Amino acid sequence: MADHAHTPDHAHTADFAHNTVSAGRRAEKARRLAVYLWDRDISATELRAMPPAALRKLARAAQTNPPSTDETWQAVAALLDEKAAWAGRHPGHPAARRAHPGEKLLWVKPPITPWS
Repeated sequence: MADHAHTPDHAHTADFAHNTVSAGRRAEKARRLAVYLWDRDISATELRAMPPAALRKLARAAQTNPPSTDETWQAVAALLDEKAAWAGRHPGHPAARRAHPGEKLLWVKPPITPWS
């Protein structure tokens, strides 16, 4: 029989954030968010520059509960990078097109050109 008197309490706690089911849900959420961002021509670089409040609004606009961890947003950025590389190799493919590029301005503001 094992001696549990010296085992920390957290050693017996399940890590629900990193099990197979939660990883699958995180991947599915990342895919949904990546599709929403891709359709609006928002890049991984632009995503990474967004503040947390904007990310939460973006997730809600994508009809997705905002991710509780940065892991999901990192997965979204990776998917966007992969898709951009793929689209660069297949520019004529229908899946390389952006469905709502005009909506990008709702999320990413263009840089302001200073007066000369």
